[in-house]
Amino acid sequence: MGGHDMNGRRLVLVAVACCAAGAARGQGDDWYPSQWGAADQRGAANRITPAKVLEAKELMTRGAVYQLGRSYDTAMPLFGTRHFSLKIPQLFGPFGTNETTYHDELVSGEIGQIGTQFDGLGHLGLGDLFYNGNDRRDFARADGLTKLGVENVGAIVTRGVLVDVAAYKGVARLRGGYEITLADLRGTLERQRVDIRSGDVVLVHTGWGSLWGVDNAAFNAESPGIGLEAARWLVEREVVLVGSDTWATEAVPNPNSELAFPVHQLLIPRNGIYIFENLLTEELARDRVYEFAFFFAPLKLKGATGSPGNPLAIR
Repeated sequence: MGGHDMNGRRLVLVAVACCAAGAARGQGDDWYPSQWGAADQRGAANRITPAKVLEAKELMTRGAVYQLGRSYDTAMPLFGTRHFSLKIPQLFGPFGTNETTYHDELVSGEIGQIGTQFDGLGHLGLGDLFYNGNDRRDFARADGLTKLGVENVGAIVTRGVLVDVAAYKGVARLRGGYEITLADLRGTLERQRVDIRSGDVVLVHTGWGSLWGVDNAAFNAESPGIGLEAARWLVEREVVLVGSDTWATEAVPNPNSELAFPVHQLLIPRNGIYIFENLLTEELARDRVYEFAFFFAPLKLKGATGSPGNPLAIR
């Protein structure tokens, strides 16, 4: 998640969801061990085979490169109490008779969970249980996670699909809180003449990103996004990652006011599927690029819950 502060109400909702984890499991309590084994820490990234990489290669026919990451700066929307700062401490030098000088930077913030952000498997759980049934009390330490850190993910190079739901619905921007249904996904894909395959990355364009840096309060207040029905279908399609141009990727507020981020729970801990938030999808949507080669490698921040970055789509 990356951009909203509902203060006390948010804390209450999170508490309800965590304390009622059993009810939130909905599809049964057999979600662990993972299909990739009880020791697995990569989740759906295991679906990226050499064949998927070569499939992505075949989509690069024009040499068009799209940068999907946003700039990290102090004017970007931030979730809750998260913060970001970048300081240039001082000029070092001069050194030598040639008077060499240099700058460093000091970056402070929840670096894996601000701006364009990749949610790793150690980011979100059901109560104390995270992906593959790992209990946070066994692996979450103040100096980093001893399991499920983003250093385990590896490179994500695969076929990517853009689902432009905003265009399908005939709007520039979906309204806040709009729940994208399975019918919306299927209708959009049919209109685009694109399918979703095992091992794919799926990016949803809602138009919500047009508020980024323009009206941060509105951007943070709510979010259009996929609902549980649509998310279950994506699980069945065996995707690797679901991303969007919103801070939540799922609908906020949720239609069920007692649930907090149920799509996150379904995708990340239950199924090992990653989430990418605050992506810049406008150019892909503008150019109607619905299939592309997707490239991203999380920073190897050992023990981190997520990663910043600038993923690429190449057509």
